Amino acid sequence: MRKINIKDVPTDSWSSPKGRYESSGQQVSIALGRDPRSSDLRLRHPFDLEIAVLPPGKRAFPYHAHSAQWEMYYVVSGRGVMRHEAGETPLEPGDALLFEPGEAHQLRNDGEEPLVVHVIADNPFGESCYYPDSGKWSVPLPERRLVRSDALDYFDGEE
Repeated sequence: MRKINIKDVPTDSWSSPKGRYESSGQQVSIALGRDPRSSDLRLRHPFDLEIAVLPPGKRAFPYHAHSAQWEMYYVVSGRGVMRHEAGETPLEPGDALLFEPGEAHQLRNDGEEPLVVHVIADNPFGESCYYPDSGKWSVPLPERRLVRSDALDYFDGEE
């Protein structure tokens, strides 16, 4: 058994160069010993848990679809919107959402307080992402690369 307390898990914060995207999060699975580069599922773990916090008016990430990964979102507090292929869905505490591989999505805080979301994802091998708004692909090689026909920056075409 492995045990941690969330209060002891460091918070990583990031924002895009122009500030449209911003989030912070606690990588619970990493704190429990997950090695994302390992092919051994005992080290890699079969799922991830992140506690994500989005400031008001920010998006967590560009609109994207995973090739093989499933993601589940659980709204803990705050209000927001999930953009998806059928439009946008308002979010409130207690909402749970599931995205299967190939379903594009984007999380946005449209409330006036931080939006706190638990994100649970499986860890498939060979995962890549497609960004419909900018026509990019993210491909691990083993580090993340974003490509059209030439290598691109993560936020290229997003802001």
